Amino acid sequence: MTSHPATSLPVSLLDRANTIEGSTEAEVLNGVIARAQRAERLGYSRFWVAEHHGVPGIAGSTPTLLMAAIAAATDRLRVGSGGVMLPNHQPLVVAEQAATLQALFPGRIDLGLGRSVGFTPAVRSALRRDKEAAQQFPEDLAELLGFLGGTGPFTARPQDHATTPVFVLATGQGLRWAAEAGLAVVVGGPSLFQRRGDAGHEGLARYRRDFRPSPWFAEPYVIVSVNLAVADTREAARDLVLPEAWALAQSRVKGEFRALEPVTDIRARLRGEAGAGPVTDRDRRRVEENLASGIHGTPGEVRAAVESLVDFTGADELLVTGGMSDPAGQRRSDELVAGLFS
Repeated sequence: MTSHPATSLPVSLLDRANTIEGSTEAEVLNGVIARAQRAERLGYSRFWVAEHHGVPGIAGSTPTLLMAAIAAATDRLRVGSGGVMLPNHQPLVVAEQAATLQALFPGRIDLGLGRSVGFTPAVRSALRRDKEAAQQFPEDLAELLGFLGGTGPFTARPQDHATTPVFVLATGQGLRWAAEAGLAVVVGGPSLFQRRGDAGHEGLARYRRDFRPSPWFAEPYVIVSVNLAVADTREAARDLVLPEAWALAQSRVKGEFRALEPVTDIRARLRGEAGAGPVTDRDRRRVEENLASGIHGTPGEVRAAVESLVDFTGADELLVTGGMSDPAGQRRSDELVAGLFS
């Protein structure tokens, strides 16, 4: 297993276009573009956006459109999707969109693919998909790769010639499918923090063992995706990640992920302050579980945690995720992260 030393680890950003209380969705989307421009100046490797439909707390629904806007507003930064949810679309259309972006912004476009379908029946109905659509992912992936690589039943245009790197947002079977197709993987979630002694990540070990070289990647390539925030104090870093941890905890009660609230309001609730609103012990436990599934702290604390993560996974790259309701704090965190691993 090989990996980059954490001090020289390529670092990228994933921005889900989280909505923030008091901001319009147009402001949020323009803020994503502005953040990408700052990321380019700071030396980040990639800037990715995601696909969510009908989620009150997320304005990012069409990653390829947002990718086009970001690529047009930057000069060197790689721009990608983290990801396009392939079960929601025809593989040909996804291939054509990626190839068009690659033709317009050569050498700068990444295609990250996931297998989630819409979270609610109404969204799935609007997308003309059902829950079983995710089971077609291997076949859809093979069809898409055929169009990108020029081996499909007809020539998709513009022709991509397997130029666009393809990444699979992978857990479980997704790692096997990526290995068989010779694609890179993006791994996040609880498996990054469930460790047994000195053993490495079992799923990634199998991915590397079973990897077959392809026109897209000659060797395995692993990106680890983690919610991460850095501040000058641990308390300030916790404040940056608390709004999303709270929104995720509340989504399990209310059935929807809502706009991020100011951290002062959330702290007041968790402390049980008068008039702040009811909070249960289960709410508090879920918030702490969400916080524990990411990394936050001072620069030294975050560096040590990322080094441990790289040791465990053999990661080639770090993808920093996580929404924040404090724009100034997020800018500062982006600066500190870039300085840690440049």
